[in-house]
Order: sequence, then structure tokens, then C-alpha cells
Amino acid sequence: MNSPLHAQHYADGATSLRAVVTATDLIAEKTYRLRLHAPEIASQIVPGQFVMIRLDGFNDPLIGRALAVYRVVRNGDQPAEELEVVYIAKGKLTTRLSRIQIGQHIGIWGPLGNGFSTIECEHLIMAAGGIGQTPFLALGSEALGQESFPGRTSGYATRATLLYGVRSASLAAGLDDFAAAGIELDLCTDDGSLGTQALVPDRLADLLAAGDLPAQTRVVCCGPEIMMHRVAEVCAAAGVPCTVSLETPMACGIGICFSCVAKIKQADGSWDYKRTCVEGPVFDAASVVW
Repeated sequence: MNSPLHAQHYADGATSLRAVVTATDLIAEKTYRLRLHAPEIASQIVPGQFVMIRLDGFNDPLIGRALAVYRVVRNGDQPAEELEVVYIAKGKLTTRLSRIQIGQHIGIWGPLGNGFSTIECEHLIMAAGGIGQTPFLALGSEALGQESFPGRTSGYATRATLLYGVRSASLAAGLDDFAAAGIELDLCTDDGSLGTQALVPDRLADLLAAGDLPAQTRVVCCGPEIMMHRVAEVCAAAGVPCTVSLETPMACGIGICFSCVAKIKQADGSWDYKRTCVEGPVFDAASVVW
């Protein structure tokens, strides 16, 4: 299609269903890992894509909430039947979600958006702040060849590191999951209670300046916009390719409402609004007009 409104990752193939909750766990302060039985979505979703969820029986809030796929769960070599998302309970929907019980149902639609690239590299650094680590368990597992996803290669990185920053140690979520997948951990906290007392962009700048990283180092980033902006600047200064997963608030998740637009540079040097839910959420960091 030649329409300027067309996107490669339109939601034409998305499935909408009521998924049953099969597990819910508190994994850090106010941070929950939720598992849903949704084989139609779990068997198709890839790292970097997301789902929209909405609670049954509530119309406040009316719109759904976008959550990145954290992990898929499969039985041996069979297609994945379950998927996991991780969230912080702080708004109306997520607070109610934290009280949900195993066996209850949730409205869910997806897969949505694009995914991270599978470009080969020697070292994949996944820079995350706040709840921004959520897309990176699936990505790191795929990069190291621990997990495979439909239509994609796996095992394209020799090393994968989660560079993860939170305000305090109590907010660090899913560390055991990442370690079990063979992903190296480089942790920072604002208060020094865990890892290095530093901000993620500053810690990344130190790593890139150390000179002991392989030439084929690639950075992906997700978290607060101000952090992603600074990570993009650090990578540009070091000549390291960087992609970001934008966390622009969404209403529909399928490209209809245009509420999630971001300014993205075009080939001629101008910029245009692109919908994070269909043209993104993953963009080349150099193309984003911060």
C-alpha cells in the first residue's frame, strides 16, 4: 500500500479475546508479573511488541492499557500458549489489576506494534529505567538463543547486558528472571542501595568510554523519555547504534485515535508525526525529535 497512513505493523492481524489469569506475583515494590492464557496472541508476539488490556466489568477507565510482552510460556517445542506482562500498580486500572485472582478473565488484544531488530552484534546492551526493563527479558533471551519467536532468527548476540536503573533497590523487578536467561546485570540506583549510585545514561557513558567493549555493540533503550533522550545522545556521541521503545500514552493501540503520535525525522530532514502504536513503539533513536 502507498497510503501515508499505512504501516507495516497495522493491527490487521491482532486478536481480541478474554484471557484467563493463570498466575500473578508481586516481584518488587508495587510491581507485579501477570501470566495470561492467550495462545492466539502468545504464539505470534515478538520482542518489542505489546498488548492492550482492559478489565472485565469496569468502564472507568474506559480505555485499555498498553503493556509490553515480558515473556512467553510454552510446553517444550510447542507454540507458546501463555504470555507474561509486568506492571507497577499506581493508576486506577493497574491498581485494580493487582487485585485480580487466578481464574478470572481480562480483555486483551494484540500483538500490536513493531518489534526490535535482530541485527547481529557482539554485545547487546539493554538500557532500562523505571519499568522500562519489561520488553528486555524476551529480547535478551532471543538474542542469546535461549528463546525463539515466529519469523525471526535467534542467537544473534554473543553477550547481552541489562543496564537497569531504579530509584531504590526495592523497585528492582525480575532480576532472577534475567539472570536465569544468561543476561548480565549492571544495576544502578539513585540512592546507592543496589549496584552503582548513578543514572543509567551516565553509567552507559562510562561503559562506552571504557574502550573494552567490542566494535559491534548495539544499544536498545526503554524508560522515561528524559532518560531515553540522554541515552540517545550518549550513543550518538560514541557512534553506537541505538533504538528506543517509546512509552507514549495510548488510547486504542491500533492506529485509529492518533493520540500516541511522536515526532519522527524523515529522509529529507523534515519531521512528521508517527503513531507509536503502529509505526512504533520501536524507533531508531536518531530519528526521534526529542
